[in-house]
Amino acid sequence: MKTAILMMAHGSRISEANDAAREVAAQVREMTGYDIVEVAFRELHEPNIQQGIDNCVAQGAERILLMPYFLFMGAHVQHDLPEEIGEAQQHHPALIMEMGGHLGAHRKLAEIETERIGEALERFGWR
Repeated sequence: MKTAILMMAHGSRISEANDAAREVAAQVREMTGYDIVEVAFRELHEPNIQQGIDNCVAQGAERILLMPYFLFMGAHVQHDLPEEIGEAQQHHPALIMEMGGHLGAHRKLAEIETERIGEALERFGWR
């Protein structure tokens, strides 16, 4: 059974923010070895979630792991994304779709923030 990973991000009017999500998706593809790793956006940019699911199906996905690329458990993660999945299930009744967890509070995020703090301290000459 062919599995796809769809990272669901918020979306931004600032194209660099959307490009960063695509870059992370490419890194996830490389790290996991999955052929189908896509990113879709909840708002403000395309592909939207429904288009992202359609893109995965067009590539042969029979099941999709939908991963919220959100830091916190907000309204999008709790309500909007599950509603999107429910809507897609109506268009693709045979497709298996499950939603994984959002990023949340994780030690690796703290490590990244610590790294960025060090970079800023260095750049401002505060070390």
